Amino acid sequence: MTDSSPNAGLSPLQKGLLLVAAIALAVSLFLLRNGGSLESPLDQLARRSLPPEVALSNGRPTVLEFYADWCEVCREMAPAMLAMEQQHGSALDVVLVNIDNPRWLDLTDRYDVTGIPQLNLFAADGSMRGRSLGGRKADELNAIASALLDDAPLPVIAGIGSTSPVPEAAAFDATGPRSHA
Repeated sequence: MTDSSPNAGLSPLQKGLLLVAAIALAVSLFLLRNGGSLESPLDQLARRSLPPEVALSNGRPTVLEFYADWCEVCREMAPAMLAMEQQHGSALDVVLVNIDNPRWLDLTDRYDVTGIPQLNLFAADGSMRGRSLGGRKADELNAIASALLDDAPLPVIAGIGSTSPVPEAAAFDATGPRSHA
């Protein structure tokens, strides 16, 4: 004997409405999480990126991000990068370079990419101002953007370093390190 009442279950109409509501909620959350776009923030940034050679010669400061699609930290940082690009995009170029694309091998070699995400920071004249290795939060990215836009010193944040020009190779005695001459 069971003590079940005839009104204990959901009617087929109620089940259908519950299913429709659950699907609508799932779709809404997915779209809101990605800013109303079916593309991830990382894909949006990559798609909108200027070619590096254009960005570094157009008279605007540039943040050049070396990333990979499989990089979890890159994906976590992407919404903050997208927000920075949307906030400062009229005066600052944000360029993404996928290290897995053989097209960019020369850039990864030239800028000594040893880990990702790596941000190379350039002044408006195309000269490299500094480098950031590792994930960045939105407030750190905005501080970096402000420093580049204002041509001010880069913020003091762990993992960010300024660069100095490499002097021309000086003439040196090539007798070798073991000569003790």
